[in-house]
Amino acid sequence: MAASRGAGGPTARGDTECILEPLSLPESPGGVAAVESSPYVPCIFCKECYLLAEQSQLLKHMIIEHKLVIADVKLVADFRRYILYWKKRFAEQPITDFCSVVRTNSEAPLEEQDNYFLLCDVLPEDRLLREQLQQKRLRDILEQQQRERYDISFHSMCMFCDQEFTGNRSVLLNHMAREHGFNIGLPDNIVNCCEFLAVLQEKLDNLQCLYCEKVFRDKNTLKDHMRKKQHRRINAKNKEYDKFYIINYLEFGKSWEEVQSEDDRELLDNLEEDWSDWEEHPACAVCLFCEQQADTTEKLYLHMQKSHGFDFPKIKSEHGLNFYQQVKLVNFIRREVHHCRCYNCQEKFQSKGGLISHMEEMKHITFLPARSTWDQPQYYFPTYENDTLLCTLSDSEDLITEDQNEDIPVVSEDISNLKALKQSSVLNDLLYEENKSQDEY
Repeated sequence: MAASRGAGGPTARGDTECILEPLSLPESPGGVAAVESSPYVPCIFCKECYLLAEQSQLLKHMIIEHKLVIADVKLVADFRRYILYWKKRFAEQPITDFCSVVRTNSEAPLEEQDNYFLLCDVLPEDRLLREQLQQKRLRDILEQQQRERYDISFHSMCMFCDQEFTGNRSVLLNHMAREHGFNIGLPDNIVNCCEFLAVLQEKLDNLQCLYCEKVFRDKNTLKDHMRKKQHRRINAKNKEYDKFYIINYLEFGKSWEEVQSEDDRELLDNLEEDWSDWEEHPACAVCLFCEQQADTTEKLYLHMQKSHGFDFPKIKSEHGLNFYQQVKLVNFIRREVHHCRCYNCQEKFQSKGGLISHMEEMKHITFLPARSTWDQPQYYFPTYENDTLLCTLSDSEDLITEDQNEDIPVVSEDISNLKALKQSSVLNDLLYEENKSQDEY
């Protein structure tokens, strides 16, 4: 092939050097791929590069060598992207177009004065960049949380009992909270759960308490310490754990402590608000026999008396009904009416209207059946769970007598075989030992 290429000249060269596959240009260092994969962060002004983990060294370098100060670096969601953005912008325009100039030693001679440049979110462009980076990080975190929420390939072991768990992360977290009293939060509030558990496991492997973070000489001593001191929890002040909780990503530039304190302040502020213009909508009670509603008990009683001939206050007074008996009576009547059954003659009807017509004509609505029929424990339970009438019942002061106090049921111990109970009582043994000791003396 080499021989034919030399003999053929340019024509043969074009035939043999054809491109058979697509080519790609090398990506620039500032491209997306480089941002995602490179572990290094360049200086904004020179060719110096530092590992992302050495962020503080880069900041120190830029302050000393280039007099640049970046304000609130801890609030920058993506430090690498932030630096690359401003490296590009500073190459396009002078630094003074973006940064405030801070002069030091202003009273000293001119040659001893220094100008430092402050880059902060007072600049609209900087603040917009920080907010965009924050929003992107929040989207990424929520997507990661969503994947973990429905992930069924989770596999890990309990840090306290070595029990193995597979399926969803919530199974392990709920197990540790329920069985070992170790609660790091609800599964849906946690992100990057595997990394979180790995960090905690590494601390335990290094014999370090998760709460006070003291190191112990052996595993048993550590276990006893965490159990006795109730240190089976994480240290909320440790910023290392912040990245594993969704709340720390929700608001720009705020940690979970700041968000929580704002919630507390808002609650206290609400307590001091003026509620004088508040208009409460009254809860309406429903008639025992029809669909009529009234916003006060007096109106409802008046309706039942005039429309149905049922005088509830009079019945309560004549029968001496206490609060619990009123509850049982209301629930009894509600149930009988619901079943379209007359509570006096037990005749059943096809409709509620037919029942009420019968009871009013026969005067069965006015008189109650025997007390034993409705004064039963089963009628402690409401027929309708939203029965507002039950909430308005009350004892009348003139009905509180000693006789009624005696009627309140008290569940006693089983004393059906009192003789056997006396013979088997532990008191017999105590009395026998005491009498025996007295006889010896």
